[in-house]
Amino acid sequence: MKIKIFRNFAKRIFNSIFKKRSEINLGFYGPPNAGKTSLANRICKDWIGEEIGSVSNIPHETREVQFKEQVEIKHKGKTVSFKMIDTPGIATKIDYEDFIQFGVKKRDAQKRAKEATEGIIESIKWIEDMEAVVIVLDATKNPYSQVNITIIGNLAARNIPVLIVANKMDLKKADIKKVEAAFPEYDVIGISAKDGDNMDEFYESLFKLVK
Repeated sequence: MKIKIFRNFAKRIFNSIFKKRSEINLGFYGPPNAGKTSLANRICKDWIGEEIGSVSNIPHETREVQFKEQVEIKHKGKTVSFKMIDTPGIATKIDYEDFIQFGVKKRDAQKRAKEATEGIIESIKWIEDMEAVVIVLDATKNPYSQVNITIIGNLAARNIPVLIVANKMDLKKADIKKVEAAFPEYDVIGISAKDGDNMDEFYESLFKLVK
């Protein structure tokens, strides 16, 4: 684990020195299974024709920070190049038994839990490198959680621009008003990353975030 962390640290230093100044580090943060990777995949497919990672209904499918370099997004005659940084879902506790409920065998579940814990640590470390962050929340769930408040509080303390996405608006239980009420000081955009609904408004807000 120490070797892995050192390699990641060295990579971050290298990227911070040599990345193009016109490329913006855009991070995707939020709780597990909110749709961070689904949204990142949607954006990457829209603009470079490929995905950033795999998705699953099993929590913590993304257990390592994933990247896509030089994703150029165009909107109303303007072009911005992003380094897309998809992070593992943040959680206060990870229990391997949670994976067993999804049919994962015990040994694999224990391995997943360990990897997910390491991924959360890596995600938190990457906050310092973010120039803008999209917080992805499941609009069918209560937004007033310790995880959500902690993530946004950490970003606010660092003056990192934040856009909140209320995802899964295609579901009947989705309620964007609860998300807006929870974080009234931020722009909240309702989308369906799965179906691609309301992506134009998302890109509009994204460009405002990084202007």
